Amino acid sequence: MNIRSLTRGDGVVIGAAVLLFVASFLDVIGCSGSFCDSAPSSNSWDLLGLALGTFMTGVIGAALIVVARALPQPRKVAGLELGPLGVALTIAAAWSSLWWIIDAENAGAGLILGLIASLILAGGAIATPLVPALKGALLPAPRPVAPSPYGAQPPAGYGYPGAQQQPYGAQPGQPQPGQPYGAQPGQPQPGQPQQTQAPQAQAQPQPAAEFSPFWFAVPVPRPLFAEDGSGTPIAELAPGTWYLAVDQRGPALVAQTQDGRRGVLQDTSGIQRG
Repeated sequence: MNIRSLTRGDGVVIGAAVLLFVASFLDVIGCSGSFCDSAPSSNSWDLLGLALGTFMTGVIGAALIVVARALPQPRKVAGLELGPLGVALTIAAAWSSLWWIIDAENAGAGLILGLIASLILAGGAIATPLVPALKGALLPAPRPVAPSPYGAQPPAGYGYPGAQQQPYGAQPGQPQPGQPYGAQPGQPQPGQPQQTQAPQAQAQPQPAAEFSPFWFAVPVPRPLFAEDGSGTPIAELAPGTWYLAVDQRGPALVAQTQDGRRGVLQDTSGIQRG
């Protein structure tokens, strides 16, 4: 599960679900005047139809919405996807809470707060995929470490192939065994034929700059299509998560997900580079 794929709308859903859970422990029957002394104190858990059929229905619906958003692949229960099922449960909780408060002769704080929380919960669940402001990432994505370009070699030094090795204890500039004192590197030594400098080769045209991989994040959920060009989505890139672009195909990018899958991101507008 990736909690960084949660949106601001999911934050509204989580907050409303917590408020709804708290409301289930408040009094459902109000009091006024002398009736307060004789009125029994009860909450929704004294009426299981209200606690389980209304309050917990909304909390379970919110949990299904959040879990469906955090999972990398859609999951189904009895043939129904978790996200739409959770939205339906939040709407049912709001509808049931409305009729409970209408039927109550003297509604208490539990029923009033429960109605407000269930309406916010259902509204957030419905409006999240429709309102652009609610589609933004709930948690900011961390700045990734920029990867080194493909084919980059480590700096020359001790232990790397091609590095010049010196005897133990030798100082830079001192003559090495078999080299006269005062000789400079690259100068011909006595008894060695002088090497003639090869003629300079004609300037060759510089090859085109190679593509350098980079990290990026998408502003809104976008599909990742198969590389074979079949147009079949293999994954969905979520806001708030960094993905690695490994190649470029015209305006499209070949992206790699966190689980190693690769595909083509056709819509690259508004992406954020790391």
